Amino acid sequence: MLPLLIVLGILLLPALEIFVIIQVGAAIGAWPTVGLLVAETVLGAWLVRREGRRAYGALHDTVRTGVLRDRELGDAALTMAGGLLLLFPGFVTDVFGLLFVLPFTRPLVRRSLSSFAARRMRAAEERAATVFPPGAGGAGFGPLGRRPGPEGVETPPGPVVRGEVVHEDDDTASRA
Repeated sequence: MLPLLIVLGILLLPALEIFVIIQVGAAIGAWPTVGLLVAETVLGAWLVRREGRRAYGALHDTVRTGVLRDRELGDAALTMAGGLLLLFPGFVTDVFGLLFVLPFTRPLVRRSLSSFAARRMRAAEERAATVFPPGAGGAGFGPLGRRPGPEGVETPPGPVVRGEVVHEDDDTASRA
């Protein structure tokens, strides 16, 4: 469902942008609308540069110390995404870009996206549990789908056939 919504959003966004630009142009005139779009782009570039430096500095400090914090990583990603949205001409993308870039709205966006991602992960885990129920042959697999055998020895996936290994050298030696 989500991929369909993303495709629809990508297809409908230019039409929505054109509609909003025409409405704003009808209300304030063509040249003021163009001037407003240029001013938003310049303001957006300045904001992205300022906030991007701040986010990059925080991200650099976390990598240098060796402790990666999700807040800094999220801020850097939101600033980059907001910068891209601000560079597209239009009022709708500029509103979302400003929400992603401004330091007082970015934490709200980060928390809402984080909770959305957590809900999606829980739903995926529940779907996976119905497809691959625990204890139905799928549990207990190690890396690469291999089952841990006796004393930690891994056996290939698939049906296990119990048997005994007979070495011919041992058999002939015992007969002599």
